[in-house]
Amino acid sequence: MKPSKDLSERALGWLLLAPVGILLALIVIYPVGQLIYSSFFTIRLTEPWLGTPFVGLENYAKAWEDERFWGALQNTILYIAITVPGSLAVGLGLAMLANLPFKRKWPVRLALLLPWALPLVFAGLIFRWFFDFKLGFVNDFITRFGFDPVPWLTNPTMAKIAICITIIWKSSSFMALVLLAGLQSIPKSLYEAAEVDGASKWVQFKEITLPMLVPAIFVALIFRTITAIQTFDIPYAMTGGGPGDSTETLAMYIHKNTLDFLDFGYGSALATIMFVVSIVATSGYLRYTQRSAGRD
Repeated sequence: MKPSKDLSERALGWLLLAPVGILLALIVIYPVGQLIYSSFFTIRLTEPWLGTPFVGLENYAKAWEDERFWGALQNTILYIAITVPGSLAVGLGLAMLANLPFKRKWPVRLALLLPWALPLVFAGLIFRWFFDFKLGFVNDFITRFGFDPVPWLTNPTMAKIAICITIIWKSSSFMALVLLAGLQSIPKSLYEAAEVDGASKWVQFKEITLPMLVPAIFVALIFRTITAIQTFDIPYAMTGGGPGDSTETLAMYIHKNTLDFLDFGYGSALATIMFVVSIVATSGYLRYTQRSAGRD
C-alpha cells in the first residue's frame, strides 16, 4: 500500500505544478524558443519578395562582423560596469540612512520610493533637461562658479557620464529598498553585543552588517545587472543613441533593427545574444552564492 500512496502523492504534486508549468511555457519558453527559431531565418519586411529563407548562422556571422553591434555591446558593458556598482554603493548608503531610528520614517521611505516609481522615460527626459547645454540646471550651476558650460549631451564621453549618473540615480532607490529589507532582518542583539565588547561603528558595519547583507546584496545585484543589460529607456530619452551612435546600447540597436529597419531575422539574432548574456551573468551570480553557501 505504501508505494501506491507515494505514487498518488507524486501524481498530485505534478497535477498541482501543471498550471504553473503551462503558464511558464506560454510566457517564457515559447517566446524564447520562437525568438531563437526566427534568428535562423531572413525576415525582412522591407523586402517581402525574398520570403523567409533559412540561413542558419548567417545572422550571427553578420553580428560578428558588425562594428555597430560591437559598439552597442561595448556601451552596454560600460553602463553595466559603472552603474551596477554605483547604484549598489549609493543604494547601500540610502538604505542605512533610511534604517536610522527616525521618529517618523515614512518621509524617508517615500523619498526612496519616488525615484523607483518614476517611469524610466520620464527620468530620462528630466535629466535631459538637467544636462541641457543652454537651459540645463547643471550648466547653470557650474557657470555661477566661473566655469564654462559643458556639452553634456553632444560630446560622446560627457553623454555617457550623464547617462550613467541618471541610471545610478534611478536604480539606486531599488537597490536601497532591497538592502533596507536585509538591514531590518539583522537582529539588533548582534549590535548590542558588539557595543558591549567595545566595537566601533565601522567594525560593526564590517563584521556584522556586510556579512549579514550578502544574500540581499546578491539578490539586488542579479536584478540590477539584468536590467542594466537591457538598458534602453534612459539613453533613448536623453540622447537617442547619439551623438552618432556613441551612446547606443544593445537593446537600442535591437529596437532599430526590428522596428526601424524591419529586419526581424537579424534583430532576433541580436536579441538571442542579449538573452545569452543575461543568462551567463545570472548564472555567474548564482554560482558564486552557491559556493559561498557551501563554504558556510
